[in-house]
Amino acid sequence: MDNSKILIIGAGGVGGVVAHKCAQNIETFGHITLASRTISKCENIQQQIKKRLDVDIDITTIDADNTDELIELINKIKPNIVLNIALPYQDLTIMRACIATKTHYLDTANYEHPDIAKFEYKEQWAMHNEFKDAGITGLLGSGFDPGVTNVFVSYANQYLFDEINYVDIMDCNDGDHGYEFATNFNPEINIREITANGRYWKLNQESNQGEWIETKPLSIKLEHTYPEIGVRDSYLLYHEEMESLVKNIKGLKRIRFFMTFSQKYLNYLHVMENIGLTSIKPIKHNGVDIIPIEFLKTLLPDPATLGSRTTGRTNIGCIIEGIKNGVNKKIYIYNICTHENAYNETSAQCVSYTTGVPAMIGAKMILDGTWSKNGVFNLEEFDAKPFMDELMDKGLGWKILELN
Repeated sequence: MDNSKILIIGAGGVGGVVAHKCAQNIETFGHITLASRTISKCENIQQQIKKRLDVDIDITTIDADNTDELIELINKIKPNIVLNIALPYQDLTIMRACIATKTHYLDTANYEHPDIAKFEYKEQWAMHNEFKDAGITGLLGSGFDPGVTNVFVSYANQYLFDEINYVDIMDCNDGDHGYEFATNFNPEINIREITANGRYWKLNQESNQGEWIETKPLSIKLEHTYPEIGVRDSYLLYHEEMESLVKNIKGLKRIRFFMTFSQKYLNYLHVMENIGLTSIKPIKHNGVDIIPIEFLKTLLPDPATLGSRTTGRTNIGCIIEGIKNGVNKKIYIYNICTHENAYNETSAQCVSYTTGVPAMIGAKMILDGTWSKNGVFNLEEFDAKPFMDELMDKGLGWKILELN
């Protein structure tokens, strides 16, 4: 593995964690190149890694919207795998470059069109045969949610249950960054996700067919008890891992996703939404077209800078219910991550850390041949145990509670 080369595209908070974790495991990743549109971000991460780990990484600039430029860079570096830690808008251009260069591909979030507040796997799944013909693997959604949550469900499906019927994915960030309002990852992506209509999937008992139920944004709330944190208000959202889990986990009767938000956070969000600051439609300002949510992003703190001031922890996991040996079984698989520990290790807060570590693990699974299929896949389509073992070893240990 010493001769392996990787190309990481994206130098935000998550990209910094991925670069740190790959550098910690340099015996697997061999040679690391970090690329971004903004070279100063790469330089900062490069210096942190040299100081903290005494590992040298290469850096360069790239426009991830330009497939020809991506192809040129990949051909120059000749990486074994490209880790797409850029924006979801750029998934397709990077995937096309990987097909053209016959290079393995990994991302942490599914494709989202810049002009439509909607994200889905459709256009990425459509590239399956092209990846297969090129003899390469495309691993989609290797973050935490999606990513680890997919693996939690598939581990339960493969090793703990005979059949899974109900899944609730529960995401709690109980951290405090001290700002009146800030988002824990890219503000534009984060706010678009939260303000969109919610959706969950359930089996229609009469037709025996699955159907998506759409809900108004943040209209369904649970008061849920998160282990080691406590009771927090949790709101139903649509999240992309449900789309692939519905497709790949047989026997499901319902799957939902919930995320915690404080009332203060929601108050700020509702005000910004009501005055149009979260809109993705261009408006005229002093004769110039601007997109309000992009302007709002400029005003808000950069999530990559939150690590040094964030305290507390996250709890992300899955409540899974089904049948084992003819008996009802219900478990809660979850991870606890502490913001201060994440920052001390990688200069990032937990939301970046919990996304970046699984990206590194997914790349390791492909590079060492543990996960070896040609085509485009989600994480639950592979053996879950090796990934679960790596989580324990690489900083995201998990626990299982029996809820019966």
